[in-house]
Amino acid sequence: MLRLCGFAMAATASASAASLSLRSSPFKLNPPKLNSVTLRFPHLNRRYNSAFRVVAASVSVSNPNVQTGPDDLVASILSKVVQTDGGVLLKEEEHKEVAEVAQELQKYCVSEPVKCPLIFGEWDVAYCSRPTSPGGGYRSAIGRLFFNTKQMVQVVEAPDIVRNKVSLSVLSFLDVEVSLQGKLKALDGEWIQVIFEAPELKVGSWQVQYGGQSEVKLRITYVDEKIRLGLGSRGSLFVFQRI
Repeated sequence: MLRLCGFAMAATASASAASLSLRSSPFKLNPPKLNSVTLRFPHLNRRYNSAFRVVAASVSVSNPNVQTGPDDLVASILSKVVQTDGGVLLKEEEHKEVAEVAQELQKYCVSEPVKCPLIFGEWDVAYCSRPTSPGGGYRSAIGRLFFNTKQMVQVVEAPDIVRNKVSLSVLSFLDVEVSLQGKLKALDGEWIQVIFEAPELKVGSWQVQYGGQSEVKLRITYVDEKIRLGLGSRGSLFVFQRI
């Protein structure tokens, strides 16, 4: 009987000591913190890997400790610019975030992108850091009171044809199109120059050409199967999404 009591007391003392040791230990057991990092688990199925890539798409590239690849950066920049009326709806801080992602994507640009066949195709003008640059006065603060932008498209055809078209509606009932056609000239491996003819205005079946020639210079900073980034000579950032 004494032995059983002694054993019970020893066990109780041992458990109490272990409890005190855990409470006084400098190694605290805190719950793990969730960091926005890209996780790849080859042994898991695609559904789980896709879920992890979605987390990476929202990673802030301002954190140098987070390793982000071009696919994640492309997903990130598209998530920031789609359905923003070409950038009109974005706040100043959001424009900075787009610029940060674009700057990171430059690191993955092919050498001499002007010679890359991926520049050709039909592109939606998804974003411009100066939203009035594509469309001119029609997309100015006053212009947007009367003109609703439906679509902004740029077509680049081999070997050197560029067509821009802005589709608008006047007070939501009359369709208007403004189009330009120009000739592309490569200035070097990154910079292109496009000289456009006078713009053409089309309202219903009526159309007219007005104004004169115009010229733009654009540096291609990134291109792949999904997007193309361009930097204008005046500093405007463009994000084109392939249609």
